Amino acid sequence: MFTVLTRQPCEQAYGIVLDAGSSRTTVYVYQWPAEKENNTGVVSQTFKCNVKGSGISSYGNNPQDVPKAFEDCMQKVKGQVPFHLHGSTPIHLGATAGMRLLRLQNETAANEVLESIQSYFKSQPFDFRGAQIISGQEEGVYGWITANYLMGNFLEKNLWHMWVHPHGVETTGALDLGGASTQISFVAGEKVDLNTSDIMQVSLYGYVYTLYTHSFQCYGRNEAEKKFLAMLLQNSPTKNHLTNPCYPRHYSINFTMGHVFDSLCTVDQRPESYNPSDIITFEGTGDPSLCKEKVASIFDFKACHDQETCSFDGVYQPKIKGPFVAFAGFYYTASALNLSGSFSLDTFNSSTWNFCSQNWSQLPLLLPKFDEVYARSYCFSANYIYHLFVNGYKFTEETWPQIHFEKEE
Repeated sequence: MFTVLTRQPCEQAYGIVLDAGSSRTTVYVYQWPAEKENNTGVVSQTFKCNVKGSGISSYGNNPQDVPKAFEDCMQKVKGQVPFHLHGSTPIHLGATAGMRLLRLQNETAANEVLESIQSYFKSQPFDFRGAQIISGQEEGVYGWITANYLMGNFLEKNLWHMWVHPHGVETTGALDLGGASTQISFVAGEKVDLNTSDIMQVSLYGYVYTLYTHSFQCYGRNEAEKKFLAMLLQNSPTKNHLTNPCYPRHYSINFTMGHVFDSLCTVDQRPESYNPSDIITFEGTGDPSLCKEKVASIFDFKACHDQETCSFDGVYQPKIKGPFVAFAGFYYTASALNLSGSFSLDTFNSSTWNFCSQNWSQLPLLLPKFDEVYARSYCFSANYIYHLFVNGYKFTEETWPQIHFEKEE
């Protein structure tokens, strides 16, 4: 008689993370071996679900309605995690700049949204670990870790199938564009000002990285465009019918004053006779050159006084170095211009010029997924990216091709 020894497959552990951005919430399910070999914690994403509707910060007036939005994704998540592991699977929600702005504008409303989320998740079968508003700096660091983890810059398998630190691999900087803020994070060079709060030491897998990270509140795509519309209104002789050089020709839209000015990012630009329900008409002129010129004015480049170690608005930034990955809104804007991966600054500029020269009726033919809200704004977004990267972060014709525009999953 003999016995056959069979090795049981390694049990998997799961974790659920909700990334609550300003324009939408995304639910991710991760898994890893429950008995982590060498305690390295190698994690893979196994499921992703976009929550219907806009971001949780839009529920400031009706916080009780947030849970309904989550229900569809949460039902799917329950099917992704084995039933017997529900109770031991941690779930965590991290909210970003949309909620940071709401908290500054109306702390009570922000707390009520979080309380509504907390009571909902406490009723779910998972191990709820909390719903927090993360800082801009944390958001920048997490983006940098995610980008480098996905690229295999922290760990690789050696011949003995052990996870080790890759020899001689440099890390990649991260450029992230959300709806309410934008982040830049990269490993700084030798000569950095360690006394600034934007430099931090990050320890991962036994290595310490000196990371520069900064989050620019109000410079996310949606809020930056509101600043731009507010600036057009400030400089216009008429206050109810304006031209917008970044909107396509033959396109016009009516906004309420509240749409533009009911944000902390534009409150300082409000006209004296402000009525949130007044209607403003913006008419597109599709003027690439004027659009580029006007978009520059949402940044305060003069506050740097020509210092090399300064991006804009007087913010310290060491000299950029190494490759970068540009994801989220940066990727989607490049994709609308039919660009991805790495390409020259000339290519980006000529693609931007061509796109901004189109009239409204031509855009559905250029864009595989046509959505009016995004389509009308891609020309603004492309020029915003140009000024942010070139005049702000100081990318040049030589260093621009080191930026890889990638869809980070």
